[in-house]
Order: sequence, then structure tokens, then C-alpha cells
Amino acid sequence: MKKDIQISYEHFKNSSELNEIEKTLFKRAIQARENAYAPYSNFLVGCSVLLENGEIYSGNNQENAAYPSGLCAERTTLFWVAANFPDVKVKKIFVVGGPKEFHEKNPPIPPCGACRQSLIEYETKQNENIDLYFSSMNDEVVKVSSIKDLLPFYFDSTFL
Repeated sequence: MKKDIQISYEHFKNSSELNEIEKTLFKRAIQARENAYAPYSNFLVGCSVLLENGEIYSGNNQENAAYPSGLCAERTTLFWVAANFPDVKVKKIFVVGGPKEFHEKNPPIPPCGACRQSLIEYETKQNENIDLYFSSMNDEVVKVSSIKDLLPFYFDSTFL
């Protein structure tokens, strides 16, 4: 039997369509992107996270000459937040990425597979969906209401 997967998402033509907290997260992710350490790929990514207590934290990708040793912005930010606020839920994550040399045609940049898997772990742990927004520097934004929308056949602790 063949089945189809449907993904629900929202598309914003530009950040002016976002609410105030979303605009703040977008700006914080852009600021974090500016400090990314990506001398090898020149692909800069910034991430901001809104916690249930209203605090916002941000991070960026960190590369290394030994390529597997680097870390994406989403995991850098999420791991720091989880290490420092282990019992505080993540409400929203905003990711802004793209080449260092901005091109107007760059589409919104979604998290890589490893980041999706890491995000699923925290969504499962807190037993509550996390709103995920992703964009490039062109101001176009995509929002999904759960990481599961981007990784429908996810692996979690229920398989162990």
C-alpha cells in the first residue's frame, strides 16, 4: 500500500509578516550568524532559541579543519541551552543561514539531518512541540510547528 506524507508549514514572504517575538528571534539569529566561525565552507548559520521562561539565547556554526569536529548552529545553541537550563522547555527555534556572500535567490535554509535528529530528541524529552522557523538572508521565512514535520520517520528512545 502506498501512502503519502503531507507536511504542514507556514510561509512568510518577509519578516514583516512575523509577530514581535518572531521578529526578535529572527534578528537575534541574524546577529548570531555574523559571528559564525566558518572559514572553510563560508556558509554562516545563526540560531536563536526562545525558552518558556521568556529568555532568548543564540549561537552559530563552528567549523574545524578536521571537518567532522565542527558543529552546526542549531546543535551549538540547543546543547548550550540544555546544559544550562535542563528543566526549561524550548518554545521556538529560529535558524538563519546561507553563504557568506549573500545572494537574493537563496531559499530558506532548513536544518541538516543531524540537527533535525537532535531537535527531535529535545522535543520528545519535553513532550511538547517546538516551533521551528528557518530562513536565509533574503527575509523569506518558513515555519513548522514540530520538528517531526521535517523528519516524519524519526528515531527516538521508543525504539531502544
